[in-house]
Amino acid sequence: MSIRFVGRRVSNFIRNTSFLHNLRDSVSQKHGLDIRYINPKADLHTCSLTCFPFPNQISQKPVFVLDSIHSLRSHVRLTSNSAVEMTMGKDGVRFSIGKQRPDGLREREKKQRRNKVSKKTKLNELRFYRLKAKKKMRSPNPEVRLLYRLGKAKRKEEWLIEKLRKFDVRKAAAEVHDPESLTEEEKFYLKRTGEKKKHYVPVGRRGVFGGVVLNMHLHWKNHETVKVVCKPCKPGQIHEYAEELTRLSKGIVIDIKPNNIIIFYRGKNYVRPEIMSPPDTLSKAKALEKYKYEQSLEHTSEFIEKLENELEEYYKHKARFAKAKESSPMD
Repeated sequence: MSIRFVGRRVSNFIRNTSFLHNLRDSVSQKHGLDIRYINPKADLHTCSLTCFPFPNQISQKPVFVLDSIHSLRSHVRLTSNSAVEMTMGKDGVRFSIGKQRPDGLREREKKQRRNKVSKKTKLNELRFYRLKAKKKMRSPNPEVRLLYRLGKAKRKEEWLIEKLRKFDVRKAAAEVHDPESLTEEEKFYLKRTGEKKKHYVPVGRRGVFGGVVLNMHLHWKNHETVKVVCKPCKPGQIHEYAEELTRLSKGIVIDIKPNNIIIFYRGKNYVRPEIMSPPDTLSKAKALEKYKYEQSLEHTSEFIEKLENELEEYYKHKARFAKAKESSPMD
């Protein structure tokens, strides 16, 4: 049950003695409550109700005691457009100003406070895990050391694979593209002109991203051919770059040099697209981030392979030693 009084001058209601008398009588008669004063000399200007049963009246109807708290009246005096609410609940009858938080929110906040862990507890947990790891690393048993390092490397490998999944870009629907047929003479001419010219587009550690395709289109604005220099480049990776750039730029591969250089021809009926950087490519920053994760994953995989070989050799040595011990004559 809640009674709300809203007005321009709420303090007039609180100061009105006869009004509070009537309110107390109506509440006590309607709900069977016993409302008393904690201080017999307190006047009815008090504005807070507290519920607690007296020890000799536990079996009787509940008793509500008025406390002499004057903070509410002063608060109401300062805020002229306030709302005074008298709420009856399990914990008693209380006057309040403004909105109250529901019981569900209060319980949730209490749970959150309980679940919060102090900074000291977190530091102690970290210290415990560090000491545990140190014990395993300094263990006299080589099997414990190898298994610890192997488990740690495998966890890192899983984490890197999850990170690299974020950089997977969905390829756009393939557009209908009719590649132009070139004669051997035309190919030879374009190959020679492409070799002589000095302009080129670099493909570095980031690989193929939107900026590479953009640079190719900017070169094709004034030239028919463009050289794409791939450094550093793994064996066989140059052909992957050639296929990817052909798909993205709609150019024609004229020649792939042994020193990791690809010569592209723009085509006879070349029309520069409005968006020169394709949407299904990574940005420069994301391409570099992806390269770092790929490098880390490569080194981690090599390290895991090395540890597995060491662990296998240790098990072989252990089995050999146990066999030799069994076969040796007893003293």
